[in-house]
Amino acid sequence: LDNGATLDDLLIEAFAVCREAGKRSLRMRHFDVQLMGGMVLHKGSIAEMKTGEGKTLVATLALYLNALEGKGVHLVTVNDYLARRDAEWMGKLYNFLGMSVGTVVAQQDDAEKKRAYQCDITYGQNNEFGFDYLRDNMKFSALDYAQRPLNFAIVDEVDSILIDEARTPLIISGQGEKSSDKYRVINDALPKLRLDEHYVVDEKNHSATLTDDGVEQAQRLLGISNLYDPVHLETLHILNQCLRAHTLYKRDVNYMVSPDGKVLIIDEFTGRVLPGRRWSDGLHQAVEAKENVNIQEENRTLATITFQNLFRIYNKLAGMTGTADTEAAEFHSTYKLDVIAIPTNKVLVRSDHEDIVYKTEREKFTAVIQEITEFHERGQPVLVGTTSVEKSAAIARILKKRQVPHHVLNAKHHEREAYVVAQAGRRGAITVSTNMAGRGTDIILGGNPEMIAKLQFLEAGRLPEAEPEEFTKLVEKLEVECKEEHDEVVELGGLHILGTERHESRRIDNQLRGRAGRQGDPGSTRFYLSLEDDLMRIFAGDRVKELMDRMGMPDDEPIEHPWVTKSIENAQTKVETRNFDIRKNLLEYDDVMNAQRKTVYGIRQSLLAGRYQPEQLDELGKPTGKSRAIEPMDSITEVVVPVVGQLIGLYLEQPVQPHDADGKPRDITREQLAGGKVVEHAQLRHEIYHLWGIAVAVADYEDAAELYDDVKALIPQGLTEQRERALDLIDRIISAMVEESCPANRPPEDWDWQGLREGFEDHFGRKPEALEDFGDQEMLAKEIFRQAEETFAAKEQDLGQELLLRVFRHVYLEEIDKAWVEHLTNMDHLRDGIGLRGYGHRDPKQEYKREGYDMFVNMMAAVSANVVSKLFRVQVQRQEQAAQMEAEYA
Repeated sequence: LDNGATLDDLLIEAFAVCREAGKRSLRMRHFDVQLMGGMVLHKGSIAEMKTGEGKTLVATLALYLNALEGKGVHLVTVNDYLARRDAEWMGKLYNFLGMSVGTVVAQQDDAEKKRAYQCDITYGQNNEFGFDYLRDNMKFSALDYAQRPLNFAIVDEVDSILIDEARTPLIISGQGEKSSDKYRVINDALPKLRLDEHYVVDEKNHSATLTDDGVEQAQRLLGISNLYDPVHLETLHILNQCLRAHTLYKRDVNYMVSPDGKVLIIDEFTGRVLPGRRWSDGLHQAVEAKENVNIQEENRTLATITFQNLFRIYNKLAGMTGTADTEAAEFHSTYKLDVIAIPTNKVLVRSDHEDIVYKTEREKFTAVIQEITEFHERGQPVLVGTTSVEKSAAIARILKKRQVPHHVLNAKHHEREAYVVAQAGRRGAITVSTNMAGRGTDIILGGNPEMIAKLQFLEAGRLPEAEPEEFTKLVEKLEVECKEEHDEVVELGGLHILGTERHESRRIDNQLRGRAGRQGDPGSTRFYLSLEDDLMRIFAGDRVKELMDRMGMPDDEPIEHPWVTKSIENAQTKVETRNFDIRKNLLEYDDVMNAQRKTVYGIRQSLLAGRYQPEQLDELGKPTGKSRAIEPMDSITEVVVPVVGQLIGLYLEQPVQPHDADGKPRDITREQLAGGKVVEHAQLRHEIYHLWGIAVAVADYEDAAELYDDVKALIPQGLTEQRERALDLIDRIISAMVEESCPANRPPEDWDWQGLREGFEDHFGRKPEALEDFGDQEMLAKEIFRQAEETFAAKEQDLGQELLLRVFRHVYLEEIDKAWVEHLTNMDHLRDGIGLRGYGHRDPKQEYKREGYDMFVNMMAAVSANVVSKLFRVQVQRQEQAAQMEAEYA
């Protein structure tokens, strides 16, 4: 790479080395189809590989190759357990190749996060990568950043992360307004409203609406004359959210209540609890009121981003999954990612039976329990998939009553879950789980010897690492047992998947099916449905019920027909289309915010890096797309260079003293530093940043003289650029002042000279001189800038240039952060009400874009004005003055 080779040039050698390393360190050799998968990932596409085809191993090929650039690569997983497991497991291969591996999980401190991101390859959970990105953009020092620039990511289970989770943005919240007591009052009044008479529920569109009678009844109950009066808008909003909480959000399906009285959201796709996540817009408070638990304060958004816009920041993105084909068009339109199907290593021999539909849920569950019992008696393992924790618990209760041994996966303990799922292929095993629980762990027929051994050790309170020889012996013994059991289970027909309900996404059903038939093993799948299931009831029930009635079928007799399966798939397509529209809508609104976020974060990042490279303008004042060249000022270079030499000299193995015998500072030349080795890199880096606000990678330098050459060029350049930023800000303020007070279409005698003078004094802290002598707008602006620059130079003299620029950076960051948080709140309010513009035949999205842009421009103008006026008002307090003031106030 150093000699100009590209990653593509190195692909064959890198993959060959990685394959050999896999063989030696893991006793796993990449199959040819896995090499194909690695190539697809390297090209920045999605590799669609069936369950059990070894996606974890495939990722090592592209990660190793791309990590060679030294820019850092990320492997994104769906939970912390998988991130830790895969990093530890594949870490042996990477370490064999001389690569470092880190893991990013929740609850790590900043130092741990930083270390993980500095590694060549970093594994982590999707939310953590997003929250760390947002947190970095709230920090006050470039040295505190955890992440490096986002370079290359492979997203494991890409459909789950980039599609299913893309409907909910990532939000970092701070404490906002105190929660209103109205939630309790309105919640207590709701039972007096009757379905259909006072409100209607549309489950298809996930909405609940008051009827005209309902509005009147609510007004009577709450003692309000007009709910739609602007004074009562908050009450109306809370009423609507409480109505949704009662009618659309079910306990143990959409959320659960923890023993300490907290409402925890359940992810509808995985059945897992989402700790730390709260519904926005008062919905969470409404659910808390419904469950009669403590209502927590409303949160205020401090930073937010959608997964779509987070992952589009990466220079290159790739993904892996078993089921992406149904969303191929969305992957292409949103992320510019193509889905490429990789052939299986062995032919798939699984039997997928037609769905069976019963009239009632009761009849369906009776048949499900009957089938589970029959398979269990035959010794064939069964995996029962449900759509909610509630349904899993119901099946488990019946099995327990009938004394049928089984395991339940409740999606709460990912690690324990993996051990249970690994044994779901043993003879006679029954495993009941939500559709997606235990994802990422293979179900091996006959059992997984290594996982059984680990579980036995952990249950006995022993650690495999502490007793490697004993552990290896146990694994070898279990390998023989599992091989015998594997052959028996294959004879019986392999793993049987029993789905108890269709999910609203075909992809989730396919993932459940994909658990059976891995690596050429036999297997079978069947879904048992009823007309009372959510999907059937809302989208397909009427047509199927009509058919059953026409055929005069009794309640306990099911229907099994390709037409029924087709009806259900059509229903799923409808839901998928609706969900796609929700995601597309969210993205279109967030794209407006994204452009603004990029601007704000760009300013923050350049402020913290001590750099400023504005666009060059042509004669007409239009941007040319090129950066304006800013030459370092000689006066800054003269002051900085001697200090740089003295500072580096202090951090050498053999320090060079910055003072002579009389205590006078002396210049330290390049020759004195040549060949010197810098120690305490972090401390020197911190000193340079503290003094001049420039981040220098000190650890990259072997020789102190080379470091000296670069730093003495970087610091004057950076300080000059920072000074230029301050002057450009002053120039923009003056242009706005002149534009407002002295419009070009009016003669000078009609200009607002008084307003101009007051504006100058407000911003620059002194009275202007002889402005009325200038009757030309351009000449006037130049004169005002000359006077402002004069004042700025006096300020530099008084405070010292370096201190003034440090104050400027700090004030700018403080102002832009404060304004951005306020702006996020205002944009939320704008978005809440923008839909009403549709009634005035105006496009809400275009209106949001236009008004959002105007609000942003006004916010940035206010930030500039506040920064400049604070900068010119800053006072330096000498130590003796401070002591005197303290004495006066003591």
